[in-house]
Amino acid sequence: MRTERNLTRLDRVFARLDREPERPVHLDVPAMSPHRIALLAGLLAVYVAIVWAVVITSWLVRLDWQVMFFRPYQQWPEIHAFVDYYVVLGQRGPTAVMVAAWLGWRSWRQHTLRPLLALGASLLLLNITVGAAKYGMGRLGPHYAVTVGANEMWSGGDIFPSGHTANAVVTWGILAYLASTPRARRWLSALSAVTSLGVGMSTVYLGTHWLSDVVLGWIAGLLVLLALPWCEPLIARCESWLLSLRDRLAARPGRTAAASRPVVLAPAAADQDAPAREPVATARSARAAPVYLAPGPHSTRAERSPVTPAGSRRPPHSDRHPRGTTSPAHPVSGG
Repeated sequence: MRTERNLTRLDRVFARLDREPERPVHLDVPAMSPHRIALLAGLLAVYVAIVWAVVITSWLVRLDWQVMFFRPYQQWPEIHAFVDYYVVLGQRGPTAVMVAAWLGWRSWRQHTLRPLLALGASLLLLNITVGAAKYGMGRLGPHYAVTVGANEMWSGGDIFPSGHTANAVVTWGILAYLASTPRARRWLSALSAVTSLGVGMSTVYLGTHWLSDVVLGWIAGLLVLLALPWCEPLIARCESWLLSLRDRLAARPGRTAAASRPVVLAPAAADQDAPAREPVATARSARAAPVYLAPGPHSTRAERSPVTPAGSRRPPHSDRHPRGTTSPAHPVSGG
């Protein structure tokens, strides 16, 4: 009776790592729908309102100072070590490396450059918009504030809006933006929202940002994600250009000649008396499998070159004579 072999955990891991035969057709590209445009316009209005509230030193600035004087890091010192590590989830360098590694594997598996290009476009938009706002408004942070109750604007600072918070929203939110199924998009959206909220509150706990910085950072990151579908045509053109450039580089004369060069047998393995063999593999297939495993015609035993010297394998002996010769007559003695 024949039974099927049960797949081990290692077999399932290699099955997941195996690439798709072609780009999946279910990968939809988000479009700039009216709902998204309305949400983008509403968040942009809130963004401008928060900036105006800080500029005129309204109740929002007074709330910032109250939270700063509360000093959360002194109220709950037992979580200070954990928050120091957790806030790294909002730093641009480590998070970009982690997310780029995951999206790079997805790009390789799905035969598309869109995940990496979408990440690059989102980070570029984030640096332009948030960086311009930071240096344009120049607000000082809580540790460097000089006048109690002042908004500390245009004083040479660079903390408004919070870059940690905006980066956390964009870096982890891009995973939900590129999700393949609606269920994965929902779960990843919730996970990225919790992560970015935690990063923003961590900066308030440590005293590196005002509360209004964090709120504006959340909105700035969401604006980047909402505006990302406008970049999809440019992402598609960049992907097409990169793939065509790859094809042109692969079709260069030097690479074509190297790829089509046949495998040359070693002189010791060739037989001068045997008929010439046809090349059975190219240089590329020779890298995939050893030469002795390459398929092809095989010679018979009689056609193969000998691996030992011709003649007898016995050691020479003075009393022995080769076969086919007669031994000399011994003299007869006696009377």
